[in-house]
Order: sequence, then structure tokens, then C-alpha cells
Amino acid sequence: MRLVVALLWLCAGWTLVGHSAAANAADEDSFDAVHHTADGYYLDLQPIAKIELPRLFIVRSEQEGLQVRFFMSTASAVRSGLMQPDAVYEDHGEDPVDAEALIASGAHLDAHLVPTNGSLILDLSVTRHLIFALIASGIILYLFVSLARRYQAGIGREQAPRGVLQNMFETLIIFLRDKVAIPNLGEDNYERYLPYLLTAFFFILTCNLLGLVPFGATATSNLNITAALAAFTFILTQVNGSKDHWRHVFWPPGMPVLVKFLLIPTEIIGLFTKPIALAIRLFANLTAGHLVILSLIGLIFTFAEMFGPLAGYGVIPVSLGFVLFVFCLELLIAFIQAYIFTILSALFIGMAIAEHSHGEAH
Repeated sequence: MRLVVALLWLCAGWTLVGHSAAANAADEDSFDAVHHTADGYYLDLQPIAKIELPRLFIVRSEQEGLQVRFFMSTASAVRSGLMQPDAVYEDHGEDPVDAEALIASGAHLDAHLVPTNGSLILDLSVTRHLIFALIASGIILYLFVSLARRYQAGIGREQAPRGVLQNMFETLIIFLRDKVAIPNLGEDNYERYLPYLLTAFFFILTCNLLGLVPFGATATSNLNITAALAAFTFILTQVNGSKDHWRHVFWPPGMPVLVKFLLIPTEIIGLFTKPIALAIRLFANLTAGHLVILSLIGLIFTFAEMFGPLAGYGVIPVSLGFVLFVFCLELLIAFIQAYIFTILSALFIGMAIAEHSHGEAH
């Protein structure tokens, strides 16, 4: 127990030191919590370094037509002269941008780049959240391939599971099967959808936990990633929907004809509001937790700015104590949000594939 508490204090302290250094290194007048939780085209390893990620653009110009432009970093894209910061995001107006001055100031890291000639069709650049989503996928793949080899060897089948890792994962998988999949999908259908539910649960959980490690980023606090996860649930729900499901959408049974015409638009809208709610719920909960932690860290800078450096140092123990408390809540929320997304996905799919018996009102 003491080891766990010590590790929590270490992680919370490391978070405090890392973000404090990042704020000071940026030479900002105020601590911007939203900026530090947002996505970006670099890995923020402050106070060590910032590692820029590759940039990939699809652009169209009158001279060269449609083309792909790839750069190893944002700095190389700006230096090439082919891409420049959008004037909407930079205070340069119509004046040409000094590439070296922009790079020296670090402002290019958060700049939205557009082609100097032509128009931007698509920005496919690698981002921080994408990197951590891929890391989460790699971790899951490695763990489950390792576990699959154990089961192939008979460990966990002909004999009891061995080791903390195998026992822990088997407990989670059996729990999701017995308490999530079977009650919502039924004994006859759960095996068909269980692989997706397990994949969604462990991917979301891993992304959530990676966001709590030093220098980590939470991929599930990106609305694009949560929307993609919700889209998979939506596709599975609609593709596997029964005739009864579609009958309830386009001609609700047991209702007067006039009421049917009122319900049809509502049912159609309901098809889309469910996955939208899935995406926003996950995104909002994961973003809010990190904003709270960073806002508590920001109290140090606020007190130092308002009452002097001594007040800033004095509030550190209080701030760090609250950070540790919220950090513990974030560990719990990481599991809860993965569970909620999984059980709601199972519920939506189960509602769509279910067949009902009812009489039609005449």
C-alpha cells in the first residue's frame, strides 16, 4: 500500500514539475491548461525537449495540380517555403512570415499550415494523440498475442491461469462477458460481438491510463478518436439491426397513424444521437479530469503572480495534495469510462438486434 501511495505521489509530482517547466519554457504570462491538454504536432517532453512529428499534406495548385507534400517536421515545412502559417492563426497579416524567427520563437509548433501556392485539400499530419493511440494499440496487440500463445499452450485451458497478468485479464474478460455482453446481447448473440466490445474496452482503458503517465497524452480526450470509436458502434448497430428494429424506426407499431408520422423523425434522429452521445461523453470526461489537474497546478502560478513568489511556493503542498486526489479519481475514471462506453455499445447493439412481439393497433 505504501508503495502504491509513493508511486501516486511520484506521478503527481512529476506532472507538477513537468507542466511547470513547460509553462516557464514557453515564456507565457499565464498558465493555459487547455493548451497543455490539446492535440499538437509535437511530443511535449518538457523540460527535456519537444519532438516535432512528421507533416503530410495533400494540396492542389494550378501549376502542379494535386500533389502530396511530406515533411519530417513542422520546422522543415516552414523552411521549405512551400507551407506557411495561416494568417488566421498568426498575427502577421499580409506581411511575409520570417520562417527562422517563427521557428526560434516556437510559434510554428501550434500554427496551422497552408500552402504558399494553391489550396490545402487535406492535412494528414501525425499528431500527439495519434501517436499515443498507436502506442495503445501496440500495447494491446502485444499483451493479447502473448496471452493467446499461453492459451494455445494449454495454460488457462487444461490448467489454471498462471501469473498476475493472465489472471487479471481473464477476470476482466469474464466480467465483460458475463455482466456486459450476455445480459445485453443474449446467450445466442454475444459471441459475435464480444471481440469488438473487448477491443473497445481495452483500447479506451489503455489510452486513458497512458494519459496519466509522465509525458503522456490522452488519445481519448480527442473528439476525432472518440467519434471514430462511436462510429464503429453505430455501424455495427445499423448493419446488424433486425427487421423489427427498422420497423420501429420507419413505422412504429402500436401507434395511431398520425402519431407514427410524428415519431418517425424522432426515431431517425435517435439513430445518430446515441453514437454522438457516446463520443462526447468519453471526450468530455477525459478532458475535464486533465483540465482540473492542470488548473490546480495553475494555482501555483496564479498565487505567485498575485502575491509574490513566496505565496507561490507556499501553495505548492496544497496544490500537490489536490492533484494527488484528482489523480486517484482519474485512475478510477479511466476504468469507469471504458466500462460505460462498452456497456452502452452492447446495449445499443442489443436493442437493434432484438426481436419483439406486439400487436398492431388499428
